[in-house]
Amino acid sequence: MDIRIGRLARAALLILPLLSAGLAGAQPGPRPVTLVVPYPPGGPADTVARVIAPTLESELGRPIIIDNRAGASGMIGAAYVAQAAPDGNTLLLNPTIHVILPGLMRSMPYDAVEDFTHLGVLVSVPLILAVNDKLPVKTVDELADYARAHLGTVNFASSSTGSSAHLAGEQFKLMRDLDIQHIPYKGSAPAITDLIGGQVQMMFDSAPSILPFVRSAKVRALVVTSPQRSAVAPELPTMVESGFPGFVHSNWYGLWGPRGMPPQAVQAIVAAMQRTMQHQDLTKKLVSQLGAEPVQGMYADAFKTFAASEKARYADLLQSAHIERQ
Repeated sequence: MDIRIGRLARAALLILPLLSAGLAGAQPGPRPVTLVVPYPPGGPADTVARVIAPTLESELGRPIIIDNRAGASGMIGAAYVAQAAPDGNTLLLNPTIHVILPGLMRSMPYDAVEDFTHLGVLVSVPLILAVNDKLPVKTVDELADYARAHLGTVNFASSSTGSSAHLAGEQFKLMRDLDIQHIPYKGSAPAITDLIGGQVQMMFDSAPSILPFVRSAKVRALVVTSPQRSAVAPELPTMVESGFPGFVHSNWYGLWGPRGMPPQAVQAIVAAMQRTMQHQDLTKKLVSQLGAEPVQGMYADAFKTFAASEKARYADLLQSAHIERQ
């Protein structure tokens, strides 16, 4: 009896390390981060997310799952994140429209600033002002003079009402007191088609959308709307250089979490974002493929201050342009 017990004990001692190793191997890995993109797959926001995600998840040390929750101009996905647990496991990637919507909508299911934890701005995509190639203008001042001399005949297109491209056109109109009419389209592609065809005479559009048609001489680019000349089109002067002080518009892409995220979670994600945007191969890819320029130093509190100022700026512009809330 004692001999059998002794054998069993020795067998158990041999098996226990194997069981422990097996259990250790079965331990779950780091919990994935769900990155909500509130637009369909294939769009600009989705493309930015998918280009950045592999490097970000490597720096964060956690898998990233992209979740496209499209609808209501991004409000469905943003509301989902606003209502999620503030544990750092659910994040939102959204462009400038996130802070434009409050000035455009009568009611929203969340506060675009106060209901989110601000993590950082990743990239900024400048707009380019382009005109129909047959229009006899080569500078933005000549365009303003032409519009003033041909009252009621100059229309400007945009990809949608309330977009940064639309509001750039409205600001141009206001700053030069011009009689030009906004023509909204469902996306950039049909707007560019009509710009080439002469049905509309001018439009502001994101650099990646319009530059191929500029390069092929189907439309003429006049200026860029970034604060400084853009790496994607360094030959173009800025609107500020061209005599339009404060005229800065872009599609910037920010990362948010639900309100109330713990400081340690915020710090971990911000640090991972900072390291991610220092990868030279990634930044070159962003510029060459997306016309997206990395934004440095716009994290946490600085991002919240910036988002609040952008929200106020666009609300004032919408009001000045007499664009009614929807």
